[in-house]
Amino acid sequence: MKAANFIDIAVAEYAASHTDPPDDLLLGLAEETLRITGGNAGMQIAPEQGTLLTMLVQLTGARQAVEAGTFTGYSSICIARGLPSDGHLLACDVSDEWTSIARRYWDKAGVAGKIELRLGPAAETLRALPREEWIDFAFIDADKAGYPVYYEEILVRLAPGGLIAVDNTLQHGKITDASNGGNVPGMRAFNDLVAGDSRVTSVLLPIADGLTLVRKN
Repeated sequence: MKAANFIDIAVAEYAASHTDPPDDLLLGLAEETLRITGGNAGMQIAPEQGTLLTMLVQLTGARQAVEAGTFTGYSSICIARGLPSDGHLLACDVSDEWTSIARRYWDKAGVAGKIELRLGPAAETLRALPREEWIDFAFIDADKAGYPVYYEEILVRLAPGGLIAVDNTLQHGKITDASNGGNVPGMRAFNDLVAGDSRVTSVLLPIADGLTLVRKN
């Protein structure tokens, strides 16, 4: 289990043990991702996040979903499983190599018919979408510098009451120290942007590496 290092490991393990676990397919995907991508495997969401994503999609009754950052497909499978049979997930990523793994597992999971993959910079893909309020659910988990653009492009297309989930918003607990470098300054600015956005209601949850939920008013 990938646990946040700012949460006591015993508490994290207890929480995970009281959350519906991933099935064999997702476990197999996680194992293959680690074997093939090595150190990049940390880009994959935590199992409890996957369970939560499926539940959020179901609770919101989402039919149209968008994902910025697909990697090897764990999150997209979880989102697609929450969609109805005629639901649609637009998955945006730049890597044909990593998403080739995702495509195999979409087939294995029986959700390939719900997912459309578009390779290329997510900002360009999102900007090309109709500027109407049609997205019900979105998940942002791509390059952190691009978060403000992905957020804005999705938000203007999000239906009222629609939900955006944003990953890595606590930066392994380093987010509280403004002197930290790397992605921390940008993420602090993004978190402030969301918290001050009168168009939405948001909550930052200390799950895994931080997950912010944003509901359009």
